[in-house]
Amino acid sequence: MTAVETSTPSSNGRPHPHERKAGPRPVASRNLLVKLTALALIGLFYWLSRQPGLSGAERGQLLARFRFSRRALPELPGTPDRTLRTVHPSLERIATWISSVGASVALNDLDGDGLPNDVCYVDTRSDRVIVAPVPGTSDRYPPFALDPAPLPFDPATMAPMGCLPGDLNEDGLMDVLVYYWGRPPIAFLRRGGAAGSGREPLAADGYARREVAPGDGRWFTNAATLADLDGDGHADLIVGNYFPDDARVLDARAVGPSPMQHSMSRADNGGRKHFLLWAGATSGEEPSVRFREARGVLDASADLGWTLAVGAADLDGDLLPEVYFANDFGPDRLLHNRSTPGALRFALLEGKKTLTTPNSKVLGRDSFKGMGIDFGDLNGDGLLDLYVSNIASEFALLESHFAFLSTGALDRMRRGIAPYVDRSEPLGLSRSGWAWEARLADFDNDGSLEALQALGFARGEVDRWPELQELAMGNDEFLSDPKCWPRFRPGDDLSGRPRNPFFVRAGDGRYHDIAAGLGLGEPGVSRGIATADVDGDGRLDYAVANQWAPSSFYRNETPHPGGFLGLHLVLPPRPTGSARVRARPGHPGPDLAGRPALGAAAAVFAPDGRRLVAQVDGGNGHSGKRSPDLHFGLGPVPDDARLPVELRWRDPEGRTHQERMTLSPGWHTVQLGWPATQAEAE
Repeated sequence: MTAVETSTPSSNGRPHPHERKAGPRPVASRNLLVKLTALALIGLFYWLSRQPGLSGAERGQLLARFRFSRRALPELPGTPDRTLRTVHPSLERIATWISSVGASVALNDLDGDGLPNDVCYVDTRSDRVIVAPVPGTSDRYPPFALDPAPLPFDPATMAPMGCLPGDLNEDGLMDVLVYYWGRPPIAFLRRGGAAGSGREPLAADGYARREVAPGDGRWFTNAATLADLDGDGHADLIVGNYFPDDARVLDARAVGPSPMQHSMSRADNGGRKHFLLWAGATSGEEPSVRFREARGVLDASADLGWTLAVGAADLDGDLLPEVYFANDFGPDRLLHNRSTPGALRFALLEGKKTLTTPNSKVLGRDSFKGMGIDFGDLNGDGLLDLYVSNIASEFALLESHFAFLSTGALDRMRRGIAPYVDRSEPLGLSRSGWAWEARLADFDNDGSLEALQALGFARGEVDRWPELQELAMGNDEFLSDPKCWPRFRPGDDLSGRPRNPFFVRAGDGRYHDIAAGLGLGEPGVSRGIATADVDGDGRLDYAVANQWAPSSFYRNETPHPGGFLGLHLVLPPRPTGSARVRARPGHPGPDLAGRPALGAAAAVFAPDGRRLVAQVDGGNGHSGKRSPDLHFGLGPVPDDARLPVELRWRDPEGRTHQERMTLSPGWHTVQLGWPATQAEAE
């Protein structure tokens, strides 16, 4: 028998030569098994990563609950068709990137007719701040622009970035703060007040221009809000800057380099945070307001982030607002407010990491891309939660949006712990796209908040995501030098054609985007979202600010909304001698005058046992500013229902008060009490 015919091992114990030839077969089989297993695991992970969808019937039921009609915001004649700003020579290769912000919008009662039916917005195509009646409301005055003149302003090196309505000088008339790239903000104070009626039709010459910060520094502000930071009863200013305060970003005549961030995830070389404490004001035909800057409040890690959004809300119940800075290129910052009148003091809060929690899902440890912040009760426990926008485009720097839900352990703030856990993925709010504004509101009055976002970066024809991804994965040492960046010029596209999501909570407890079915679409990439019930019908409307395109107003025509309770909470113009409130149905008028009670908190006890909460907002977010009115959706409720309401506020002397009252559904104006001081009482 030959060796080829035998199957026994050779005498030396080695496999027979014929068997050695057959050896690779088991290896190939094992390799195939490994590949099949890997493919199966990839398929399993892909299946697990997919978000649950809705059946056609379920989606149809959600769509039937909402209806909106869109109209373009009023424009002024001579609006150019441009999509780029002039920039520093060293930034010219990334001019599209530098030109990607500035669109903003606010809804408010600027003319004092009792309804938030006025719009103030920045049209980036002309770099004008436009004030106009909301489309579809009466033509009470012609649209006009807020021009900084006679204050110093160079349109070649400066540009408006946002408008923030507020009664800055506390005379009962609504003013507008405009913030810019290239200079500090300007207060446009409404003339009239105590020395006049202030009820003349709005016009550009009806405002006095006043500086709010001393000196002629260069600020690059992307967000600002009003809040009583130190508890003295007056509204202070929080200003979040992006580029360093001494930069020349929009100056085409400048020389030398203009550095960018020095890290994609830990940059602390951006613009300073400015805390401007209210220091006094006058009213009349030449009104004024003074602020005092509080310096040295934050350390460098919190002070020099590249801020895109600011939020302030009382999260622990002491009527002192906590402050949230949403930062690009670094972690967001939540500050616990421990201030006293005249003296600001904040402590940094961070969440606690667990074994199964990624770093970026821990509040205060996110890597980068914070662009929007809003507050609202997402899980119905009577506590405010945080809704934060990031970049959440698949295969494109995907981090996640955040829905930081309160754990209820508010006492942990005293130990520097942020008592919040991210639940964006199980809620269905973790993904959408390159998102800026994050906004929570109840548009169908069912008692559950909807979630909106403003999406998109730059609209063009050439997809530049691969280059941006490569930049983000590169060495941080190259980032500060613009020459190391890819070119981002006109025609380049980065998430340029998204649809702004309209997230609605379904029966499965998750949020689902139904924007496409509602026909919600924008002519450009979006930045800011503002909400208000502009016509007083109990249905919240909203406006969207678009970059380099017309901006929009959406009238809410929801066919069968639930009941609602609306509150105009105002502080009286002078002491009332009592801490008790005065309330009546309807909207503000001369009989119940005052300024918005920024930071005042309301809890409404619905007939079904729910506790609905909200606070008067002074301008939270990226570049959209909601009206200061409080709106609570109640769901099905009789018109003659009686709703217990608990109010907490600070009066203009800084004293805290609490009042419980009973109101019927609908709009109510509530003038909060302001006791006289001891000297005045005598």
